[in-house]
Amino acid sequence: MIWYTVLVLAVGAERLAELAVARRNARWSRARGAVESGRRHYPVMVVLHTGLLAGCLTEAWAAGRPFDPALGWTMTAVAAAAQALRWWCIRSLGPLWNTRVLVVPGVPLVTDGPYRWMSHPNYVAVVAEGLALPLIRGCWRTALLFGVLNAALLVVRVRCENRALAPRPATGSAPLAGPAGAGR
Repeated sequence: MIWYTVLVLAVGAERLAELAVARRNARWSRARGAVESGRRHYPVMVVLHTGLLAGCLTEAWAAGRPFDPALGWTMTAVAAAAQALRWWCIRSLGPLWNTRVLVVPGVPLVTDGPYRWMSHPNYVAVVAEGLALPLIRGCWRTALLFGVLNAALLVVRVRCENRALAPRPATGSAPLAGPAGAGR
């Protein structure tokens, strides 16, 4: 149980590192006239992602979830792959990556890295990690609850990003570059 606690705390530390990158990138984007969308759902996202980590630890300790090697090691590999995909997204978007929906006018959409194949690869990483991290220790209730709540949040978030990144009809300009999940 101790190694799982350390793992969840390490993921929490990684989230803090992401927030530091996001703050730096937000300053960069705002200095270039970025427009923010989705402010209302952002606090919900923060609570949900914090709840995932708390839920993993609470369910693992309170319910005494055993470690099933077949499931646990498979989910550890999925969680590690999700982290690799997330940081590939961050690297591909560079200063445009953010946890907020910030769109810098006039900057073209990123089409490198995983954005070459899909519009929202960061959210593939979020979904994979949100299911895998709790299941490493058999915390199926946390995985299920996070999965359902995250699906509802992603409907809102992806629509928000797609609207923010859409071409502007009045000018006919190209889509703008933007937030964490989108690069199209």
